Amino acid sequence: MPPTADSRGQDETPGGTDDLLDALQHQVALFARRAEQTRLGGVGQARNSMDRAAYLLLTRLDQDGPTGVKALATGMGIDSSTVTRQVAPLVESGLVKRTSHPDDGRAVVLQLSPRGASRLEQVRASRRELMAVLTREWDEEERTVFCELLTRFNQALSDFQAANS
Repeated sequence: MPPTADSRGQDETPGGTDDLLDALQHQVALFARRAEQTRLGGVGQARNSMDRAAYLLLTRLDQDGPTGVKALATGMGIDSSTVTRQVAPLVESGLVKRTSHPDDGRAVVLQLSPRGASRLEQVRASRRELMAVLTREWDEEERTVFCELLTRFNQALSDFQAANS
């Protein structure tokens, strides 16, 4: 029996598009809950030792190098006040350094400190180990495809947020 479309053009056949989208949203909701419960923090000593905001900020500074608050906020899709609030404990703990912008001494530039780089690598290693454990029965192609699809999904979420904010 061919699929029928509702007024939105979605497939109403059992096992069709609506069922697949329902299953997908359910799996995303489960993933979000489990990720938050475990914080996907890794294994070993570094497990759950860095919150998501800190990890993402440190990773961004590691990738981009010294960055102003506004540029960091824009790149992460959050507002400057959120970056300022989230980076304060990282500066206080010595993981991030605040310096003056080389061209404009009034502007602040954030930079990963050597201590921050070391700490970030500890956490990354722990999280890599967790990913290895969780996907131990997957072959390299499955890991690659999952990573590519998750990257696309995250980009679609980011694009959706940007278009609707």
